[in-house]
Amino acid sequence: MGKVKLRSSDAELFEVEEEVAFESHTVKNMIEDVDEEGSDAPIPLPNVNAKILAKVIEYCKHQVETRKESEDKAASEESIKNWEANFVNVDQNTLFELILAANYLNIKSLLDLTCLTVANMIKGKNPEEIRRTFHIKNDFTPEEEEEVKRENQWAFE
Repeated sequence: MGKVKLRSSDAELFEVEEEVAFESHTVKNMIEDVDEEGSDAPIPLPNVNAKILAKVIEYCKHQVETRKESEDKAASEESIKNWEANFVNVDQNTLFELILAANYLNIKSLLDLTCLTVANMIKGKNPEEIRRTFHIKNDFTPEEEEEVKRENQWAFE
């Protein structure tokens, strides 16, 4: 397999194995859409900065390695879960940027993992705790908030 060059939004170049790059359906489609001669030009990823692209590449490399190991039965379910838990153990801003990158790059497994992480951060919290966790300003008046609670009483039971 060949190498693929990816260019982040801040113009940093990353060279990765084609197999790793193809974890992203967006990148795969861009490569397949390029002429048959195989252009050596870097693929621009204007929506992903270098810091996040490096994390995405780390994730994609791990996915490829895990698939190879699972063929050899070496990758245990527990070790995969531990690796993923460590991978998403990042600050909120990085986590949200990973979600946006996974969506833009069309990497379903990364999108699922990052969204599950956010869902777990929300689980079991009341609206005020969620606002504190994600630094969300409450712009409802007390009357509006009461109306929302009445209309969606099932959510507050």
